[in-house]
Amino acid sequence: MNNATGLFVVLSAFLVGKVGGMTPNSGYCIGNECFTVFRNSDDFPSAYALCKQKGGHLMTVRSSVSHDTLSILLGNFTGKFWIGLNLPNDCPDASAGLKGYEWVTKDRRSDFTNWLPGFDSSCSAHRCVSVSKENDFKWTQTSCQEHAAGFLCENNFTEPCKGLTAATDESVSYITPYGFGGDDVLSLPPGSIATRKPSENKYLCFAKKWLQAPWSCEILKGGCEHKCTVDPKKDPSCYCPPGQTVNPVNKVTCEAKITNDPCAPLGCQDTCYKKGDSYACTCPQGFQLDADGRSCADFNECEDERQCPEKNFMCVNTVGSFKCVCKAGFKMTGGQCVDMDECTLGLCEHECINTPGSYTCTCYEGYIVDRQSPDKCELHCGMEECPAVCDPNIKYQCVCPRGYVAEERESETVCIDIDECESSFCDHYCKNFFGSYLCSCRRGYKLVDEVKCVKSENEDDSGMTVTPNIPTLSFVPYPGPTRRPSAVTAGGLVGIIVCTVFFIVLLVFGVHLLLSRRGKMESASALKAAEGEAHGLQQVTDDC
Repeated sequence: MNNATGLFVVLSAFLVGKVGGMTPNSGYCIGNECFTVFRNSDDFPSAYALCKQKGGHLMTVRSSVSHDTLSILLGNFTGKFWIGLNLPNDCPDASAGLKGYEWVTKDRRSDFTNWLPGFDSSCSAHRCVSVSKENDFKWTQTSCQEHAAGFLCENNFTEPCKGLTAATDESVSYITPYGFGGDDVLSLPPGSIATRKPSENKYLCFAKKWLQAPWSCEILKGGCEHKCTVDPKKDPSCYCPPGQTVNPVNKVTCEAKITNDPCAPLGCQDTCYKKGDSYACTCPQGFQLDADGRSCADFNECEDERQCPEKNFMCVNTVGSFKCVCKAGFKMTGGQCVDMDECTLGLCEHECINTPGSYTCTCYEGYIVDRQSPDKCELHCGMEECPAVCDPNIKYQCVCPRGYVAEERESETVCIDIDECESSFCDHYCKNFFGSYLCSCRRGYKLVDEVKCVKSENEDDSGMTVTPNIPTLSFVPYPGPTRRPSAVTAGGLVGIIVCTVFFIVLLVFGVHLLLSRRGKMESASALKAAEGEAHGLQQVTDDC
């Protein structure tokens, strides 16, 4: 591992130690392990998650040494504290080493047990374990949902540093990346900071060695009190605000500036450094010196194509720095940008097809993708008429595509294309299409707002374009379904009604006159028959 890569790993350790802004109440390191105490009233799952966020796990007490460490850490605290022991889905087993319980590391290896007397071996027993000073730190079965007084975390590491040797007239204090420190820490994990007093010299633990400040500017400003900068031809260096200068002994703290400062005439925005026999201005990492030689401008690191070379990553410039993020349609998983299946989010109204970094919406048969909302679908006909889509329970509840009108017939409801050109939507010319229409203008005019024609300076301008459906039609429920518009004018309709009424009156009068004449004829015939019978007249036939 090269020095730069190793220092970035150390930086990660510092970040892990500060996740969530929680600071441990106490801590202790021994060998390759550090243990921390947090007095946070949380249930077992929350405590488990918080330890994991800090790069570790709930404390495992596998040996008497670990038990002694636990006793030292909790010696001044009262109440229950979670440790990393819990019961999986099965029931307790009193004959097993851990009685059926297991560590949060998913194993049951342990050289030490410390159960509280009266162990509950029923399947309804509490499934998590806590310890307390009141119970002499015995392992106590506790409900996982109970809020304990706190919890203990465990962090493992490699390549620790030993404490620095202090002279008779000085002392050394330490701070670990896990948020605790002191002057008697036995084992220092990578990322720990040591400070000699009274000189204020600082050191960083890395690969079992102590690196004197200033170190890499990416890690806690290189240990500088004010700011850290990098000269391309030199190692990182500290600088101070105007009126102060870097302490020549520890090279990190700031003190009052000397008189006749050679940097004063330069008026550097950021810092001034000695360049050979003269002085010059420089800028912190992520910035570049402007043309005036004094000001600092943000440097766009993303212009370098070598930044964020990993697959599906993209570079985002920030003030003084940059960051690598996943491209749109990808998400961070295990340090890699993997495709995000948007189809699981229900973004499409009908059907969804996932693609690398994106997705495509499709529609069922009889529908097309809405041009204005690609995630939605709209009815589509594509012919002069087609069956309407009706509610199977209410046959009169039917809908048609845009640009069509519903017409109710004896056995079904159909959708008929509307000829928008009949409604004179276009100023000049109009051509109807199934479900739409097209407006165009005479030469010398141009089309505006898709339907209007205005005078154009260009005499050859025709302004032809496809116009969307106007107006947007909506379904009209039964008993008044929308019908195809009639071409009969209002005056013609009144004339038809008057003629119809006149014809009906004439017909009634003719029928009445015919019936009256027939009645008179029948009366005359009956009268003649009656007179013949009265005179004894009868027809005589000739039998010869």
